[in-house]
Amino acid sequence: MREIISIHIGQAGIQVGNSCWELYCLEHGIQPDGMMPSDTSVGVANDSFNTFFSETRGGKHVPRAIFVDLEPTVIDEVRTGTYRQLFHPEQLISGKEDAANNFARGHYTVGKDIIDLCLDRVRKLADNCTGLQGFLVFNAVGGGTGSGLGSLLLERLSVDYGKKSKLGFSIFPSPQVSTAVVEPYNSVLSTHSLLEHTDVVVLLDNEAIYDICRRSLDIERPSYTNLNRLISQVISSLTTSLRFDGAINVDITEFQTNLVPYPRIHFMLSSYAPVISAAKAYHEQISVPEITNAVFEPSSMMAKCDPRHGKYMACCLMYRGDVVPKDVNAAVATIKTKRTIQFVDWCPTGFKCGINYQAPTVVPGGDLAQVKRAVCMISNNTAVAEVFSRINHKFDLMYSKRAFVHWYVGEGMEEGEFSEAREDLAALERDYEEVASEDVEEEEGGEDY
Repeated sequence: MREIISIHIGQAGIQVGNSCWELYCLEHGIQPDGMMPSDTSVGVANDSFNTFFSETRGGKHVPRAIFVDLEPTVIDEVRTGTYRQLFHPEQLISGKEDAANNFARGHYTVGKDIIDLCLDRVRKLADNCTGLQGFLVFNAVGGGTGSGLGSLLLERLSVDYGKKSKLGFSIFPSPQVSTAVVEPYNSVLSTHSLLEHTDVVVLLDNEAIYDICRRSLDIERPSYTNLNRLISQVISSLTTSLRFDGAINVDITEFQTNLVPYPRIHFMLSSYAPVISAAKAYHEQISVPEITNAVFEPSSMMAKCDPRHGKYMACCLMYRGDVVPKDVNAAVATIKTKRTIQFVDWCPTGFKCGINYQAPTVVPGGDLAQVKRAVCMISNNTAVAEVFSRINHKFDLMYSKRAFVHWYVGEGMEEGEFSEAREDLAALERDYEEVASEDVEEEEGGEDY
């Protein structure tokens, strides 16, 4: 078995989590109370959906997930919502007072009181696994809990489960849309620990997903539910191979191996196709070459940066549904001939493909159309540096005046941590520049032979 434990931190993490578990349940035919009518072998742990669900003697399926927030309101919605019977009550951990958009509160003061309880619950889930493969961590880096408690939890997981993969799905601040003034501070401080303690991070950005909803689904005013359902399709596609069988299965550790050329360069762009409303889907032929082209479109990227400004180092294409390897190979060959999609010169192949026969499921009454095939792409592109430089610029503007810093220092943080985290991100920007630059160093070094 290759079990995966999902950890949802803070409001954004929990709301994305709700959409994900709703989708997993629909995909596996699990009812909101955890029962699975189609599952005849009660208590037998050989089925692939047991990577995400553990089965009790009574035939109930319990998600291997934990929801943590420093304030109770968001988790109370889970406790009273449709899926209240699905989750084990001990997996929903909420504190009394929130982090107030303050990284230092989430990391030092309020977060410290709750972290041991979280780790205890994670350990219980881990002991329940036969072959734990890794963790999926969902958080937003702009808020207080997602950034502060999120990075604290990642640091502690690195200590306790050093060799296990940790994949992050992090919602980064958008260029124009912002929900907090101090987002740049929180983001820089938490990216500092994402660099150290995660293996792969998929960047998500609300503004980019708003645009996808508006353009492709004709939703004039997208809500967070619309965004989260789109994100959950991406996450579902990443993990389909663990839960269903297919022609080419992609393991979580395989993502790391194929996507991360250097340990620090592990921030990925994601895109998904076809994103199409039910009204349009009827009139479109959704062929493999078509959806493959669509995921490379700059407008499909779920983070606000333009892949044409950078170069690809690697990309993973996860196909699902009615897809055969021959079509995939032909589609990839066509993509390689395009001048607009550039790879760095030191990476000749660059494509990792996975095929799964399970067609995508849609939430009844949702925005997405039911389609026969879909593809999700996770790509490592040097253009991601744009996201960091944007946040760094805003950080510098505020930090030069030391604006809002007293709130962080008052919670027991040192001012030096700001500049340390900022320097680390500046180094990251430089790393991306070096990776994208033509290999001059190699040639200079080559003359010694």
